[in-house]
Amino acid sequence: MYKSILKPFFFSLDPEKAHHFTFNSLKFINKIPGVSAIIRSKFQVNDTRLEREVFGLKFKNPVGLAAGLDKDAKLYSELEHFGFGFIEIGTITPKAQDGNPKKRLFRLVEDHALINRMGFNNGGIDQAIERLKKNKGTLIGGNIGKNKVTPNEQAIDDYEICFDALFPYVDYFVVNVSSPNTPNLRALQDKEPLTALLNALQTKNNGKPKSKPILLKIAPDLTDSQLLDIIDIVAETKIAGVIATNTTISREGLQSEKKVETGGLSGKPLTQRSTEVIRFLADKSNRAFPIIGVGGIHSPADAIEKLEAGASLIQLYTGFIYEGPALIKAINKKILEQYN
Repeated sequence: MYKSILKPFFFSLDPEKAHHFTFNSLKFINKIPGVSAIIRSKFQVNDTRLEREVFGLKFKNPVGLAAGLDKDAKLYSELEHFGFGFIEIGTITPKAQDGNPKKRLFRLVEDHALINRMGFNNGGIDQAIERLKKNKGTLIGGNIGKNKVTPNEQAIDDYEICFDALFPYVDYFVVNVSSPNTPNLRALQDKEPLTALLNALQTKNNGKPKSKPILLKIAPDLTDSQLLDIIDIVAETKIAGVIATNTTISREGLQSEKKVETGGLSGKPLTQRSTEVIRFLADKSNRAFPIIGVGGIHSPADAIEKLEAGASLIQLYTGFIYEGPALIKAINKKILEQYN
């Protein structure tokens, strides 16, 4: 039904309007008695063989939702009903910000891709926390960033504010320094500032009664030399792992006329490169840390490829939009078939 009825309707709308319409609709229908149970029965695969223990957390299955879809923690419970093993919210910044001017989200239908230049639009940390206080068991990752107006020299302050405020309400943290849509943010991926940022967060983390996993989300556009630096930084700062990868600024091989739009590209064109990054990190580090694989997963085969390259968990975003919620179930069933 998704591909034949819902998707054509959603794709007839402006992408950002379609997003808000979908969120409001899901919120509404899940308030109808029995609907949540029906969705769970249709899409969830409940099997203990899917469970994974990664960086000290127990995931009911390895298929998660990547950050960017539920930026403000508005729909994490309803989205979990579709069979996700975990939900990553954000990117959240200390203060609310509007993000970049619209229009800022584009479908590249011929390429099964999206380009976004949202710019960390979110309602700020306080609003997200109020919603997270209502969490009834969803495993949540908190993706954190800096406000646009905060200079890079003061970026650590923003990340620390988010870390402290979110700490009681999320299960793991993701440090986002790889979005191409906040000016100069990617400069924080350089070895010196990134090491300083992660060490600052780890110092706070180690001061808590019980620390929580901190992961680093990296761009697919890093060179081999930069990826080797990432391996060194993970070892030095002792963070829990890496998410590979964020969106790309590359436009290689695209067919759509919308390829001229600036922003981060996600979807099928990213499939191969994100897998290459996962494999490089896993091989060169001798699998020293867990990797969450994300980027261009549009089929069960794509998911298996990420896992075999070295990912411990995977996340969907653009594939979820193009293929629909049945993709989650199909991936989990394929994992059961492949590994059990």
